[in-house]
Amino acid sequence: MFPVARAAQRLVARGIQHTAVRGAHGKHEPTFHDKYGTMVLLGGAGMFAAVWTYVFTTLKIEWGISPVGRVTPSEWRE
Repeated sequence: MFPVARAAQRLVARGIQHTAVRGAHGKHEPTFHDKYGTMVLLGGAGMFAAVWTYVFTTLKIEWGISPVGRVTPSEWRE
């Protein structure tokens, strides 16, 4: 049992080493997300804030309204 486990452990370790070496020698070219990711995120956040600001200011919502003192009961009909 031990020789089989030891052989499996060596295979796993060798695979990890090969993967690490392959990644270390490759040239990293910036992708679209590396170049423009932050700007796209900030632009989207700004657009989101602008749209909701426009919506909230044009709807004329009365915030914090309370029905106390404004609602009167109607007459009872029999």
